[in-house]
Amino acid sequence: MTRLSWGTPGERFYETGVDRGVLFVNDSGFPWNGLISVQEKSSGGNLSQYYLDGFNYAQLMAAEEFEATLEAFSSPHEFGPCDGSFELMSGLVVTQQKRKQFGLSYRTLIGNDINTELGYKIHLVYNALAAPSDRTNSTITDSPDPNTMSWGITTNPPELDGIRPTSHFVVDSTKTDPAGLVVLENHIYGTESTSSSLPSPAELVGMF
Repeated sequence: MTRLSWGTPGERFYETGVDRGVLFVNDSGFPWNGLISVQEKSSGGNLSQYYLDGFNYAQLMAAEEFEATLEAFSSPHEFGPCDGSFELMSGLVVTQQKRKQFGLSYRTLIGNDINTELGYKIHLVYNALAAPSDRTNSTITDSPDPNTMSWGITTNPPELDGIRPTSHFVVDSTKTDPAGLVVLENHIYGTESTSSSLPSPAELVGMF
């Protein structure tokens, strides 16, 4: 038996930042330049307790669904239909249209007390719908700041055998076989001969 120890060098892990945002629309990937943050959260998961003869008989937990808030300086042109915008003709856009589902990928960086660039996590989000937040356009002052935009997103989780339906998958580069990681990154980022696309959950599992 080994006594527990704390603060072992190399075991003080943390995550930071967000980069390599990719928007997926119609099975095609587009770089999301200007992505500032992705605030992850869950809805549902409420606990219901049932009593019989004065004692706790059962505890049942409702299913959870992935939600997030995206903040960005700008969004890809291809995000327009997902934001409820439609281009009637070149240069003329109408808003408040039916919103389109999309997929999303982004990375968070992993470090520890020894190596600040230890690895990263690739996040894959499926079947997302965006709802824009309020936007304020203000006069330019002597210290102007660029406007930011934000969207709350909800998801419709796809089903996959063996697990509860979920829309959020995370790939940890520090624990993933390097060959499998290359296959995944070539799929979602594209190569010189193939286009970027979002693998289905079944394809994702198959890569591992």
